[in-house]
Amino acid sequence: MRQAQGRAQQGDDNTMTRFAVALAATALAAGPAFAPGLATAQDGDFVPAVVFDMGGKFDRSFNEGIYNGVERFAEEAGVSYLEFEVTNEAQREQGLRRMARSGASAILAAGFAQADSVEVVAAEFPEVKFTIIDAVIDLPNVQSVIFREQEGSFLVGMLAAMATETGVVGFVGGMDIPLIRAFACGYAQGVHYVDPTLEVLENMTGTTPAAWNDPTRGGELARSQFDRGADVVFAAAGGTGIGVYQAAADSGNLAIGVDSNQNHLQPGTMLTSMIKRVDVAAHNAFAAVQDGTWEPGLLDLGLAEDGVGWALDEHNTDLVSQEMRDAVEAARDAIVAGEVTVIDYRTDNSCDYEG
Repeated sequence: MRQAQGRAQQGDDNTMTRFAVALAATALAAGPAFAPGLATAQDGDFVPAVVFDMGGKFDRSFNEGIYNGVERFAEEAGVSYLEFEVTNEAQREQGLRRMARSGASAILAAGFAQADSVEVVAAEFPEVKFTIIDAVIDLPNVQSVIFREQEGSFLVGMLAAMATETGVVGFVGGMDIPLIRAFACGYAQGVHYVDPTLEVLENMTGTTPAAWNDPTRGGELARSQFDRGADVVFAAAGGTGIGVYQAAADSGNLAIGVDSNQNHLQPGTMLTSMIKRVDVAAHNAFAAVQDGTWEPGLLDLGLAEDGVGWALDEHNTDLVSQEMRDAVEAARDAIVAGEVTVIDYRTDNSCDYEG
């Protein structure tokens, strides 16, 4: 076994905007009848807004990646933005509608779970431009951004296969949905691309949104896989993955992060992170509205568009040899060129893995 190894405040206007949204969040939690204090935009102002999904903007994964992209845009553009963090499912539609009523000209919805709510609210506010990440909605004022997660997962699966010393690697997913199965499927394909004899263990955390924020359960599942022989585990589970990474560090094994670059969370334990550039998608959505280039429809981002990838930095450079890097980059080029096809579980569940 191996040995484990706010943006600052932007001024009074921004402070009042954040404070007002916090008041709105309290009101929404109490019910839709009372929602005081949310700031409204003046005519002609560009006012972006973002609705984070359950897990919160500091989940160190998906939501936080979106938050980072929004923050970067706000700093570059010198604007404030409205924000809301969903804490229960009933708040999704209420939060989106409140943002639109408060004068938001562009609203970003984080996550597939907001799809039904975006569809309803976008139809009510046809003048507002909505962007949703990880879902597809066919409305003239909605831009849908999806990712080919299976391609990035393929690459980190290759790294897991080249790093394992036991011949067994693992996967811990969050909520058991086709999106997360796509991560698992791509990962297993990458593992078996290197060595078809390797074993891939898999567990999903649950079937409800609580599966995204249960690090205790994530740690339990990871320890179970380590006990069964795995020495590298990939977590695609939002905040639940924090428990996986801790379990790997405690046992001297390796882990793989997801969405954001999570290598820094457990340096020396994190083999790599599967990057899903939700930060770029969030930044670009608002920038396009501001400069007039935003368009509705579908954006499908994979390796060719630099929408997904893998992370190499000072925290994992000693874990990834030059030979490993060369092999992964060769595979990346082959996927982009169409010479290697990575199955997407969402359209073909005849995936090369054992669940």
